[in-house]
Amino acid sequence: MNHPRLVHLTTTDMSLDWLLRPQLEAFAAAGFEVIGMSAPGPHVEALVASGIQHHAIHSLTRSMAPRRDVQAMAELYRAFRRIRPDIVHTHNPKPGVFGRIAARAARVPIVVNTVHGLYATPDDRTRKKAVVYGLERIAASCSDHELLQNPEDLPVLRRLGISHEKLTVLGNGVDLSRFDRGSGDLTAGSRLRAELGIDPATVVVGLVGRLVWEKGYRAVFEAARLLRDRDCVFVVVGPEELGKSGAVGPAARATAEAQGVRFLGPRTDMIDLYRLFDVYALASHREGFPRSAMEASAMGLPVVATDIRGCRQVVVDGTTGTLVAVDDGAALATALRALVDDVALRDRQGRAAAERARAHFDDRRVVKTTLGIYEDLLTHSMPAPANALA
Repeated sequence: MNHPRLVHLTTTDMSLDWLLRPQLEAFAAAGFEVIGMSAPGPHVEALVASGIQHHAIHSLTRSMAPRRDVQAMAELYRAFRRIRPDIVHTHNPKPGVFGRIAARAARVPIVVNTVHGLYATPDDRTRKKAVVYGLERIAASCSDHELLQNPEDLPVLRRLGISHEKLTVLGNGVDLSRFDRGSGDLTAGSRLRAELGIDPATVVVGLVGRLVWEKGYRAVFEAARLLRDRDCVFVVVGPEELGKSGAVGPAARATAEAQGVRFLGPRTDMIDLYRLFDVYALASHREGFPRSAMEASAMGLPVVATDIRGCRQVVVDGTTGTLVAVDDGAALATALRALVDDVALRDRQGRAAAERARAHFDDRRVVKTTLGIYEDLLTHSMPAPANALA
C-alpha cells in the first residue's frame, strides 16, 4: 500500500488545528502521510495528538516583514528538500506565494494551492491589485492545481492567464455532524447565559473574529450604540491582535464595553457559544468564504453580514439573513433591529440557514473533491509516489 507524503502549509498552527484538522485527519485516513507545516505555536500539541505530524517554520509571520519573508522562503526550500514530500498543498495569502515558489524550486513533484479569497478584489485600488495579482500570477505558475473557495475569484484568475484546466471551484465546508443545534449539549446556551449574567429574555448578537478593524468593528460598535434602547447584548469572541497594524486598541474596546459590548477573548467552546447566540453578525471588509458564518448558519442562526465576496456565498439576503453595506453601522443596526424585535423572523431565517448549510456547506464534499485532485495528479504527474511504502 502506498503512503504518499502530503504537506499542508499555513502561516500559523491555529489554522492547521481549527480550520484544517478535520481535513488533515481525513487525508490521513485515506492513506496519506500527513505533515502540517507552519510557525510553531500552542496548537501543535493538539495536531500531534490527533496523529498529524508537524514541522515548524520559524520565520513565518502574518506581519508585514520583508526580511522575515525572505528567510521564510529559504527555510521552506530547505524543509522541502529535507522532507521530500510528494505533494505540497499551500494556503494563501503569504504561504500560498512563498510555499508554491519554494516547493517548485525544491522540485516537489506536485504543488497544490487553495485560494481562500484573493487578497485584492476588482474594487480595490489599482496599486494593490497590481501587487497582489502580479504575485498570484507568478506563484500560480509554480502550481499544478488551484482550488478556489470562492467562485467570484474564478474570472479574476482566468484574466490573469491561469489555465482553466488547473482551476477548480472547491467551495468551503464545516463538520455538520458537530455544528448541529439538534445534537450535543442542548442546555449549553442556558448555562452560558447564567455564567455571563445575561437574562433569558435578552437577545444575544454574536460575533467571532480577531479584534482588527478590517473585521468591521467600527460598524459593529456603532450598531451596538444605536441598539442601546433594545433588550440585546453584543458578545464578541476572538483574540486581541495588539501587536498588529489595524488592531482594535484598548481605548476603542473600553468605549465599546461602555456601550454594552461583551468581549470574551479566544474560546474553544464554539458550539456552546453558538447555542448562546440568537443572531450572528459578520461585518468584515474582506472575506474569502467565512467559516464562522457557515458554522452559525449550520447551528440555525440568522446571519447579518456585509455584502462582499464570501458573505454573499453564505447568506441569501432576506431568506437566511441580511446583507448590508460595508462600514455602515446604521444599516447593520437596522438589520439587527428587525431580528431583535421579531422572534418569528429569527426562527424562520434560522431554519432556512440550517437547511442551506446542510445542502451546501458539508466539509465531506470538500475532502472528496480535494482527494480526487490529489489522486488525478498522482496518477498523471508521476509514475509512483517518491515516498511510497510497501
